[in-house]
Amino acid sequence: MQGLVYLFIAAISIAIAGTAYFGLTFTLIEALLAGIIGLVFCLFMLERILRQRDQQRLERSIQDLSRLLSTDAQAGQNLSRRMNEFADLELGSRVEVLEADVSVLGTVVRELAETLADFEKERRQTDLSEEKRRGGIEYVSVEKKKPAEPVIPPEILREALADDRLIHHILPIITLPQRRTHGYDLVPRLMLEDNELAEGSDFLPLKGGQDLVAQIEGMALMDAITIARRSKTGGEPVAIYAPISMATISSKQSRNQLMAILDANRAISDLLNFSLTEEQWQEARANDAPALKAMAKSGIGFSLCDVKSLRLNYSELKNLGVRSVRADAKMFIDNPSHYTDFHTADIAAYVSRFEVDLIMVNVTTEQQVLTLVDDGIGFAQGPYLAKAGPIRSDLLSQSDDFLQINLAGQ
Repeated sequence: MQGLVYLFIAAISIAIAGTAYFGLTFTLIEALLAGIIGLVFCLFMLERILRQRDQQRLERSIQDLSRLLSTDAQAGQNLSRRMNEFADLELGSRVEVLEADVSVLGTVVRELAETLADFEKERRQTDLSEEKRRGGIEYVSVEKKKPAEPVIPPEILREALADDRLIHHILPIITLPQRRTHGYDLVPRLMLEDNELAEGSDFLPLKGGQDLVAQIEGMALMDAITIARRSKTGGEPVAIYAPISMATISSKQSRNQLMAILDANRAISDLLNFSLTEEQWQEARANDAPALKAMAKSGIGFSLCDVKSLRLNYSELKNLGVRSVRADAKMFIDNPSHYTDFHTADIAAYVSRFEVDLIMVNVTTEQQVLTLVDDGIGFAQGPYLAKAGPIRSDLLSQSDDFLQINLAGQ
């Protein structure tokens, strides 16, 4: 832009010289002198305009700097005033008083915690064997009574197994709030001579007869594999929970046969689960930990039933292959502090953080279902939702080669 201005000034000077020479009949020297005078005058005016512009810009900059200095001075005054105010405060004595109060509060909290712990311990020891009432809601302890002896002796059970009169029904596990089928528990039942069905508590031996229990659990595993394979082939895979106990885990022969079956069915291992009580799990961990690790390594999962508390190390359980834990719905709703210190609306999210499912069992009323939904529980099971029923015949086809492997004693 500045070069264009100088070009115009030169053009004006030449125009002045030309006008003086041709129009005013100046001599050549006089015309050149007139052009030079016009050039100097234009340059002088341009320089003055530029100098005025720079001077105005400098004045504006000085004004802006003055305002900034004024603002900084005011901020410095405010800071000095506040520092003086803090200097006038007796912070040392106030901190000492605060430390004393915190110390007293810590002592009170510690004494309160010790008192509550003693009270909780005394309450549990007092109320374990009797009904308890809190807040107008009556509930019974999760401490179960000693199971009754089976009415069917082992000899009759052995004959029934030889006659192939043991069948498995499926008990659904329902998702909430959709109420869709998440998986099935395999429930053993014995067909009697009068075509009646006996429940597992009527024939499963409590003492002795471990070979019979292992045989029944082996049959359950075979049915579980069949259902899992058929459901996956049909495009609707569901989780299958087969019972297992120390009768199978502690027997080397049964355990080896079980591992052979699991290795032959790794393709569906993500659908297979072993369900066992918390007591059996603790016993197995103490006595047969390598066996549990080998099962988990094969891809199968575990489901802990009848847990007495949800205050568990879920990270460790996840590493050991535990996929779900089960708690009593009535006790969880009526007395949540028995299971956990968390709020009931937070425990499900906490457990699922470790990729472990929380399943509430023994659901008997619609109100319990609504309460579990409000608390964010995702899985439930109980007579109100669904009862155990026969397995469809198309899911128990025994034509596949992988079902030819049997446990010892079958």
